[in-house]
Amino acid sequence: MTDERAEYLVERYADLLLRIGKTWLGDMDDAKDVCQTVLIKLLENPREFPDPAQERAWVVRVAVNECKNWRKTAWFRRRVPLDDSLQLTVEDLEPEDGGLLEQVQALPAMYREVIFLRYYEGYEVKEIAALLGRSPALVSTHLKRGKEKLRNMLGGTEYARGF
Repeated sequence: MTDERAEYLVERYADLLLRIGKTWLGDMDDAKDVCQTVLIKLLENPREFPDPAQERAWVVRVAVNECKNWRKTAWFRRRVPLDDSLQLTVEDLEPEDGGLLEQVQALPAMYREVIFLRYYEGYEVKEIAALLGRSPALVSTHLKRGKEKLRNMLGGTEYARGF
């Protein structure tokens, strides 16, 4: 493990990992823990990829799997926040898009995941299907239903017209 490699990974992927963790887990502290775990895995098991897009897709897949594992733990399932006011708000994560991201966070997980990967991370339907281990048809269905739920939640505002 070199310091240069660690710096490179943090600069390149920390923000992405935090956003994925926050989206999946709903808590910035948990997102930080997942980010740290994934970065350590990347440092301990270096891999070579033919292009940066494949490396990024692999990092996203590792992060999603780590979030799933985190959510399965007894600690995660049984805990109760002591004080919600101490947690970061969605606006702290994405200030320019806080209202919409907050609404995306309120969606059921199956819709939240695909909408985040499609509209916040820019993945295509086939790529999302490969990342999540779902069929492209199912991903498309979840995108459509998730957008419909967002439109209803937002009441036809500017955000809804953008989807």
